[in-house]
Order: sequence, then structure tokens, then C-alpha cells
Amino acid sequence: MKAIISGGGSGGHIFPALAIANAIKARHPEADILFVGAEGRMEMEKVPAAGYPIKGLPIAGLQRQLTIENIIKNLQLPFKVLRSRCKVRGIINEFKPDIVVGVGGFASEPTLKMASRMGYTTLLQEQNSYAGLTNRTLAKDASTICVAYEGMERFFPKEKIVYTGNPVRADIEAMNVSREEGCSHFQVSQERPVILSVGGSLGARSINQMVLSNLSFFKEHDIQIIWQTGKWMYEEAHKAVAEAGVEQWVKVHQFVSRMDLAYAAADVVISRAGAIAISELCLVSKPTILIPSPNVAEDHQTKNARALADKGAAILVPDSQCAAEGLPAALQLLNDEARRHAMTQAIQQLAAPRAAERIVDEIDKLLH
Repeated sequence: MKAIISGGGSGGHIFPALAIANAIKARHPEADILFVGAEGRMEMEKVPAAGYPIKGLPIAGLQRQLTIENIIKNLQLPFKVLRSRCKVRGIINEFKPDIVVGVGGFASEPTLKMASRMGYTTLLQEQNSYAGLTNRTLAKDASTICVAYEGMERFFPKEKIVYTGNPVRADIEAMNVSREEGCSHFQVSQERPVILSVGGSLGARSINQMVLSNLSFFKEHDIQIIWQTGKWMYEEAHKAVAEAGVEQWVKVHQFVSRMDLAYAAADVVISRAGAIAISELCLVSKPTILIPSPNVAEDHQTKNARALADKGAAILVPDSQCAAEGLPAALQLLNDEARRHAMTQAIQQLAAPRAAERIVDEIDKLLH
């Protein structure tokens, strides 16, 4: 099998793409997989680090904030699209894939659009409950569209939709570590409550500010927190924790690479509402407070969070209210064992295990 996988721009697109690639290789060890991404974006680093080749396109996204600089960038966008389509035509002609998979993000539009025009079979994977613009424009030419939420026929042709769930990292899928191991790894006590605060791979400003402004809260209530800040806040956070003398309660990390151990240690999670984060939380079944980012297309994180909150599977705190309501909500949840148990049961019902394998099932159906 020869497969092109295209998309990226953020971990929410890259991690599912890598999970799909790994599932293909697990089933078809001789498979030849090529990634196509956007020059200068995260995938150009993460994909080679995972052991796969990648080609970059000179593509960029539409800038939604109308500054002079962004208007100039938007005027350049049609030319970047044309250049990207020309380049990807050459990539496809040289590689000759059996199938082209799009996971959303800048690069997937020119890649899948050109692949469809050239007569190649294409498959889309949509992570969110509110479909992204790229996948909506590519849907009519795709053979199959793999989704993670119900009700996606409002975006895509119903006959093409297959519910698979979102692919996640293998260590989260397996989740074969104990709370003892998690607490030991992050140097927190098993005897005291643990909050895990994550805001995506780059961190989340409002969540970070909420924690930073309330460092005494953790000592006062004898609550520990594993705090992933992202690289922009890390130095400031590390210094503030030392000055406040709360190192025993607040464990600062720029990036958490062992999320399986972090989830295992946590009693409650405070998180953004990206599609992959939510898929992981469903699989590990943790009581969660979701604080959706307001800085995403079509406010899709709020829609993701609402899909869980409406089922009693999470607590939704708007970003504008997280400074005042986030930590009190976490404290209330830690003090209410019955509610935590009910949320664990509810979020567990939404888990979609083996998502990457299900997507490979659909790829195999298309090829055979």
C-alpha cells in the first residue's frame, strides 16, 4: 500500500495523522507512507521525529483578524494555493499513492483537491463536532468521511459518513499505568488530591493566568496541581512558584510528554476543548472542566465542550469566566465524590477505542 497523509498546523491534526500512519504500518508493515504538510508549521518537525518522510507546501491559512498585515497575507493566499497545487501535483505524480488521506489543516486542501482531480481515492478524517472549512470544501469529492461526533450529516453527505472516533496516541489508548506510577513520575503525593491543568501543546494564556494568579489556593486547600504551561509561560511560572514557596503543591512543566502518567495521577482535569484532548479524556474517563479557547475557527471548541456538558460528561466554563470560576469549580468537584463518579460514567460512554484501526478498516474497504 502507498498512502499520502496530508494536514497539520497543530497537534490536534498531527497526532491523529500519526496515529493513522502507525495503524496502517501495524496492519501493512510494507506500506509506504508520505506526509504532505505546510512549510514552517509544526508537522515539518513532528512527522520526521516520528520516523516518516514529509514534503512541505507553501500554503497558509486565511487570517480572520483584519489588520493591515493580515489583509496583505490574505491577498497573497490565492497565489500560495496555486503554487501549492502545482507542487503537490508533482508530488502525487512521483509517489503514485493508492489512497490520499486528509486530516484537516492548511496543506490538506491543495493536496486532496489535486488528488481528486487526478482521479485518486481520497478519505477525510474530521476531528471536531463542528466541521472545519477545509474538510467541508473537500467533502463532495471524498469517498469516505470518518467522524468522531454524531449529527455530522449537517456538514457532509450522509452516505459517506462513518463514525470511527478520533485516533489518539498509543499510550493513551493502552493506558496501562497506575496512579502510583503517575504520582511518582510527577513527584506528587497519592494521599492528596491532584489537578492536571493542560492547555494544548503551546499552553493556554487564560488557564495559565488563572493558575498563576491563585498559587496560594493550592497550599490553602492542600491540593496539588500538575501544570503544563507551554513554552511561553514556563519561565515566568517557574519563577513565581519558587517565590511563592508552593513547589510542594504546584509542579510546573513546559510540556508533558507522558500524558498517560499525567492522566493516571489526576483526580480532576482542567483542559481546553480541542477534539483530540476530548477524545483522550473520554478514553481515560476523567472528571473534567473544559475551558474552550475562543480563538478558534467557528468557535468549534465551545461546540465540542457543549457536546459533553449536555450529557453530564464534563463541566463547561467559558474562557471569559475561567479566572473567577475555574478553580472554584475544580474544588467543588474534588469535594463531591458522587458527582465525580457520575461524570466518569458519563464520559466513559462517549469513548471511541480503536479509532485508528477503524479508519484503516475504511481505507482497506476503499482499496479492495
